[in-house]
Amino acid sequence: MTDRPRPPKLKRRAGLPGGSDRVLIVGLGRFGSAVAHELMALGCEVLGIDASARAVQDHSALLTHVLEADTTDPAVLEQIGVGDFDVAVVGIGTDIEASVLTTAALIDTGIPNIWAKAVTEAHGRILERVGAHHVIYPERDMGRRVAHLVNGRVLDWFQLDESFAMAETTVPEALIGKSLADSGIRARYGVTVVSIKPVNGQFTYATPDTVLAAGDILVVAGERTASERFAYLSR
Repeated sequence: MTDRPRPPKLKRRAGLPGGSDRVLIVGLGRFGSAVAHELMALGCEVLGIDASARAVQDHSALLTHVLEADTTDPAVLEQIGVGDFDVAVVGIGTDIEASVLTTAALIDTGIPNIWAKAVTEAHGRILERVGAHHVIYPERDMGRRVAHLVNGRVLDWFQLDESFAMAETTVPEALIGKSLADSGIRARYGVTVVSIKPVNGQFTYATPDTVLAAGDILVVAGERTASERFAYLSR
């Protein structure tokens, strides 16, 4: 692997405010591919790396650059020049050893912002111990989201961390015809109405004078249990 050519240097260009316009994605499976393609759509330049020649071939025309490489080898990463990136995403999931070794090797290159996918809690703890700045659990988080959707009380669910969540739900019958100021939602239910979508309308900011109507959709935020309890009022 030591004779592998270094990829063309990605040029810096005007990116998204507060973000990075050059991102390294390691592992082009379903998760890594989805992240890479969305970053491309956002105007970022993406270097995708995978140990599979097939995966590299499949993405050759879709990403800024793609390489076939063994990312568990620090010498390979040094030759590729991954230390030039400000952000890296480790999307390796099925091979936990490769995930951990790759994350550790990327940490050693000095990349300041590394996101790593974990498939189990134990996997995540190891990634944290080797130095991953952010550990994500896409399967677990999606499972939680789907569970809330399946019960029919929540239209959408966004869990921001273990204890705080946003829920999209319809207006409970008891609140129909009341303004947000009169409803006392925050005091009574412990959630804040972030936005509202009137029937046949578009989402907009909620104000104290907003009057709730049957069929309106609310996005509320609060402690996870409070968000769940409020959503359950809609059925």
